[in-house]
Order: sequence, then structure tokens, then C-alpha cells
Amino acid sequence: MANGSRQAAWEFFGTELKRRREDAGLTQAELGYRVFVSGGYIGQFEQAIRKPQLDVASRIDEVLQTAGFFERTWRKLIDDRRYADYFADVVELERTATKICEFAPTLVPGLLQTAAYTRAVTLAGNPFATDAHIDDKVAARVERAQILAATPQPEYWVILHEHVLRIPVGGSAEMAAQLEHISGLAEQRKVLMQVLPTAVGAYPLMGRMVRLFEFEDAPPTAYTEAVYSGSLLDDPALVKRVQGTYDLLRAAALPPEASLAFITSVAEDYRRCASST
Repeated sequence: MANGSRQAAWEFFGTELKRRREDAGLTQAELGYRVFVSGGYIGQFEQAIRKPQLDVASRIDEVLQTAGFFERTWRKLIDDRRYADYFADVVELERTATKICEFAPTLVPGLLQTAAYTRAVTLAGNPFATDAHIDDKVAARVERAQILAATPQPEYWVILHEHVLRIPVGGSAEMAAQLEHISGLAEQRKVLMQVLPTAVGAYPLMGRMVRLFEFEDAPPTAYTEAVYSGSLLDDPALVKRVQGTYDLLRAAALPPEASLAFITSVAEDYRRCASST
């Protein structure tokens, strides 16, 4: 579905939500209370400014007794085949978050990837894929990264383990370009970057990626990923625990200025390696 028609469909979703809410005699605040979001959040759904998560759409159906209409519509609209089913919600959260904090133990986060890096990673996991499939994955990743050029953009904090810098994804020249891209975003203050050195040894969340989202008028959410699966965590106590663990990672990592110097140094090593071959 093209972006224009998808937006029009979400506007239809919002119009129907408003109509059915009013038919039920509920204010935005009253409906929000019953489905565990703010009234302002309901208003943004109705104006197609934000998209609800699946569990919220399901609860709206229960409260408004709409026989699954909003859940079915959500599933149809969110079905972007460029993303795995478990990741589609995450893409929507990225677009609406005011703050994103991420820890990457093995891979450059998608929002920071260059097209060449994405292509190499996608091809490594899909050796028999068509060029069209690879191109779609790359285009989707580049599209996601546009939130860093938005106004206002979310506050974005990333901690990379040193392993991420040392794996030459795509080759030395491509990896140099990837690290230079990250350095450039840090210098432009698009991302606050820290590196967790290998010399630290054991660290919190060993080997596990995590992403934390904060929003203007919704509770924070955490996301973690495993093999071909991902989990959104919205239990307040659990999210608070993840936030505390992320703080421990911050404390163990190099400060931002030293991290930027580290990344730049590794990029220069890759450049020298590429020029000597």
C-alpha cells in the first residue's frame, strides 16, 4: 500500500473511531481510561496523528463492542511486508517516540545503518533472495532512518558494544563508511553515542539487545529481540527494571566524547585496510 493511500486509510480508522465512540456516548477521556491510554492519545488516533498498538485496538473493540472491526483494520493497515510481523509495532513506536534509548551488542541499529551495511546484513541472512527483495529491505531501513531528520526528532541515545565496530560487515571500505556515518550523526547531535569496550568484561544484558521508548502522553515501552521473534514490554515494573539496567550500561560505557574518538579511530583503521588491498 502506498504511503498516501495508507495515510488515507488511517484517517478512515480515526473517523470510524470517533463516530463509534460518540455513538457509545463516551468522551475521549472516558474511552482512554477504559483502554488504558490518555484521552489525548485517543484524540491523536482519531486525527490519524498516531497509530494505536494492536492490544489497544483490541481493547477498543471490547469497549465499543465493534466485533473486532478495529483489530481487523489495524492488521490490514500495519501489514507492511518489508518488516517482520513482530517488528511492525516497533516501526510505529519509532515514529511517535519522543525518546529512544538503545543497546546494540552485535549489530549497528537499523536507524544508524547505511544502505551498504543493510544490504550486506540482509544478504548474509538471505543468500538466495532476489535483488528486488534485498532492495525492498534496504529501502525500508533507509525510510525508517528518516525520523532522525524530522523536526522535532526523537532524543536518540545509543550504546554500541565494541564488537559492533570490529565486525567488518560488507568489507573494510563499507565498514569505514558505516562508522563515519555514525560519527557524522553524533557530530550533528542527531544521536548521543557511547561505546562499551570489550575490556569491560561482563556487563548487564550480556548479548541481548534492548530498546526503550518514551512518549509525550503514553507510558514508556521496552523492546527486546530474539531469533525471528521480538517482545514489547509495557508492564510498568518491568520497564522500570529495564531502564535501571540500561543506566548500568551507561555507567560502564565510555563517555560520549571518548566514544566518538574510539569510533573515528576504528573507521580510520578500516580506511587504511581498504586502501592497502
